[in-house]
Amino acid sequence: MSRKTILPNISYDTQRRSYYVTIRRPAPPDGAPRRTTRCYPTLELAIQALDRTGAQEIMIQGGDLEKLTLGQWLTYWLEQIIKPSRSASTVHGYTMIIRNHLSPALGGILLTKLTAVQIQLYLNRMQAEGLCANTVRKHYMLLHNALEHARRQDLVVRNVSAYVTPPSVSAPTHHFYDSETMARLFEILAGTTMEPVVKLAGYLGLRRAEICGLKWNHVDRERKVITIAEARTAVNGRSVNKSTKSRSSIRRLGYAGIADMEELIERLWNQRIEEMERLGDRYEDRGYVVCHDGGLPYQADYLSSRLQRVLSKTELPYVTLHGLRHSFASIANSRNVPLFGISRALGHSTTSTTSRIYMHLFDDTHLSVVQAVGEAVGGAGDPPEVPGPPSPMYGRHA
Repeated sequence: MSRKTILPNISYDTQRRSYYVTIRRPAPPDGAPRRTTRCYPTLELAIQALDRTGAQEIMIQGGDLEKLTLGQWLTYWLEQIIKPSRSASTVHGYTMIIRNHLSPALGGILLTKLTAVQIQLYLNRMQAEGLCANTVRKHYMLLHNALEHARRQDLVVRNVSAYVTPPSVSAPTHHFYDSETMARLFEILAGTTMEPVVKLAGYLGLRRAEICGLKWNHVDRERKVITIAEARTAVNGRSVNKSTKSRSSIRRLGYAGIADMEELIERLWNQRIEEMERLGDRYEDRGYVVCHDGGLPYQADYLSSRLQRVLSKTELPYVTLHGLRHSFASIANSRNVPLFGISRALGHSTTSTTSRIYMHLFDDTHLSVVQAVGEAVGGAGDPPEVPGPPSPMYGRHA
């Protein structure tokens, strides 16, 4: 026999290398119980399908709540609470965590029987298997939010994840350029398809998704103002247009006086008009500023990999498209631009967000404090020279 039961209602066919889920539904008043079998390529998808069916029977059709498992609740929470109110990219990220990690590991436990110890052991195991602390913390936050919704709906008495110690957040390492290195990058890419990409990131501090989603109807060529109102990203291999990251990310950025940007925008506009005339109906005008020949927009991952291929042929330090956004912030700070202005230009919700991300670069208060104490204790004479922040040329700050 090629089909073997590996979990309740899930069997594996060794010949077809597929997982079969048996879904049993209660018998109607005048008939026999209904049973259907569905095939899935992975165990994770099979578990998800079984949890979805169980959640529907219990939560929607009024089944026994005492039989509700964590996996069933997570599936219901994702589809009925999260999906209607969150972006497609957020839903996709949550789905991957639940499908590939939480449900296989903890999904079979009854929701009312889940303990803090079980969650703690899960988090520890994820780290031991190689997931970084920040990723494991995302698992914890997802589980905490889902259990908090369960508590509010009186499905559990308390949120047991509140008694768990998640891993500490580790500060990421950011790579960025100083103004001279940025100018060198612009020079190398002048006239190439990557020129507008790096200049939008370097001159204006745009996110990668904002560059891909920028359209001509948000570019005021007369007043020389660009409005950031849309983003374009990939979800499960498919491009998705969405609103910006947050409400504060919607912003107007003027480029008047930056001759390089003024010339670039006009050149891109003229190229678009020329291509539309040359290609006629073959030109797919979707209104994107940064696009392939013929009008089709770029995939965000393509632009990132393209930049790395270019950098690999130069002597410039490593940097990502998002690193050019960090470079924008670094250069602005080096020219004594107020933190509030930098935060607004970057589209951060508060200055504390900007300060947290660029803490080691922006917070040089300690330097002036040490200098003041040195002057007081040392008395007359020139104060000792205080070194500035590490050179962005070598591209690191936390």
